[in-house]
Amino acid sequence: MKTQEFFKVLESNQDKSLLFEYAPNLLVGANYHITEVKHLTIDSVDCGSQTDNWQETIIQLWESPNELGKTDYMSVYKALAILTKVGRMKPYKLDSEIKFEYSNATFHTAQLFVNDFEIKGHNLIVKLAVEKTDCKAKETCGVQDELETVSINEPCCSPDGNCC
Repeated sequence: MKTQEFFKVLESNQDKSLLFEYAPNLLVGANYHITEVKHLTIDSVDCGSQTDNWQETIIQLWESPNELGKTDYMSVYKALAILTKVGRMKPYKLDSEIKFEYSNATFHTAQLFVNDFEIKGHNLIVKLAVEKTDCKAKETCGVQDELETVSINEPCCSPDGNCC
């Protein structure tokens, strides 16, 4: 989801509570805070020696240990106010992909993309998902779409090959 699309969803649901589902049926605790907004420019080289660049907006969610047991979630209105204030300080690239950075005691730190959202009663539930890593140069590297079984004795790449 693009940053602008996310803001439109928030603007249309300001009267709701904002919940984040970080894995199927697992919600970020009601004690969460928006602790950081990152405006990133990624400038990369893939394993096929191709360059690329893109921008991302990453919003960090953190559960406050001082508010354990809290049951009322942040309102969309409040979240939008926080994000609007950030945008006045450091403007958003509205066509950038939006991701959420999150972890807890049982879930490793991850940057999660917005997979979907759902209105359920008085709640706006943003459904997050893990994005799998992928080879961006499959054709150059000779990677097939199906997984191949590779013998442990066969080298996957060589120093003089096209791949890392």
